Amino acid sequence: MNDTPDRPRTRWGVFTQPDFRLLWTGETVSGLGNSITVVALPLIAVEVLDASSTAVGLLAAAVWLPWPLVGLPVGAWVDRIHKRPLMIACDLVAGAALVSIPLAAWLDALTFQHLVVVALICGTAAVCFNTAYHSYIRIVLDDRDLLEGNAKLQGSEAATQIAGPGVAGLLAQAFGAVTALVADAVTFLVSAVCLKRISVVEPDRALDEERVPLRRQISEGLRFVGRDRYLRPMVTWGAVINMALMGYQTVQVVFLVRTVGLNPAMVGLLLTSGSTGGIVGALVATRVSRRFGAARGLLLLQVTTAPFALLLPMTTAGPGLLLFAMGAFLVGIGISVANIVVGSFRQTYCPPHMLGRVVATAMMINHSTIPLGSLLGGVLGDAVGYRSAMWIMTGVVAPCWLVLATSPMRRERDLPQTYEPEQVQ
Repeated sequence: MNDTPDRPRTRWGVFTQPDFRLLWTGETVSGLGNSITVVALPLIAVEVLDASSTAVGLLAAAVWLPWPLVGLPVGAWVDRIHKRPLMIACDLVAGAALVSIPLAAWLDALTFQHLVVVALICGTAAVCFNTAYHSYIRIVLDDRDLLEGNAKLQGSEAATQIAGPGVAGLLAQAFGAVTALVADAVTFLVSAVCLKRISVVEPDRALDEERVPLRRQISEGLRFVGRDRYLRPMVTWGAVINMALMGYQTVQVVFLVRTVGLNPAMVGLLLTSGSTGGIVGALVATRVSRRFGAARGLLLLQVTTAPFALLLPMTTAGPGLLLFAMGAFLVGIGISVANIVVGSFRQTYCPPHMLGRVVATAMMINHSTIPLGSLLGGVLGDAVGYRSAMWIMTGVVAPCWLVLATSPMRRERDLPQTYEPEQVQ
């Protein structure tokens, strides 16, 4: 952890720390690139390779498939090594993989299988990077700055999700969807340079920890999350809501175009509503946690925002578009605040030597349901219609807060700051 002397608070907060500024800049630029990829890869599949909607769903699932496949061993591995070199390597590998797509296209050798392989490579790099990244934040920032730092990072992520699709559309329109991936590769290079310039020194791992078999370390991470009365419901909630969110997000574009009858420009505008809500959530997360407490504030926001997901399938042309915008905006607020509070809680609560495994276990479980949600949403859309599929998946989002309500959070104002063995049952 970065041990710094007490300093007066300023309106710039954690941005006064050079290492955090570098981390934030790198992640913001890289996040913009990721948002470009989310739009560019399906466009390439459809426009260049004439892929079917099922194939596009498979491509989306391939990005998340590495989480259930390698998430657990990566978590144990990250606890053994320095985080920054791994993160830099992941940036470079992902950038090189993305560059291979325009190169293959210019040589008239691009195939759908190539896109899937690149999606798997980038997904695997994301598993390693994100696991290390969530542990590395604790090294760059003091415990007292983690909530604010995570809020800043979450806010910039939401902002890039707004700007990314627009930038991708402009690049694709001007230069073609294939060329747009070159810009994405450059963002990974910028992220790697920023990480390289961070000056904080990571602590060395203890030799006795390195001798522990990898399988035993994985089991320790699973047991820690599975037995903890706070982490277990958080992970369960994350897995269920991720499946439901991805389920309706898989069909929402087709729903808006084919059922509601919107043009692409209006679809893009509506989809920014959720990201705008993410920015607002990042801005209010710290205030909500201080006003109501982290536990009570998290539960309160889920109760008051998740049910508004049911507005999405009610969307109709004309004034009815406001239903989609409002629903996506409010759900975005709830999800953003939850990501900040839960992420900050894990970073302060978990023992440092366990953090990589706990993060990887939680994210593996949470992300493993995303491919399932993608496939389920696509299948439901074809089987029962796009509006009905939206009703089914948003019908799962709306009551998800009940999972958190069964945890100790319903009785407590704040989440604990440090782990104590007696909190395990």
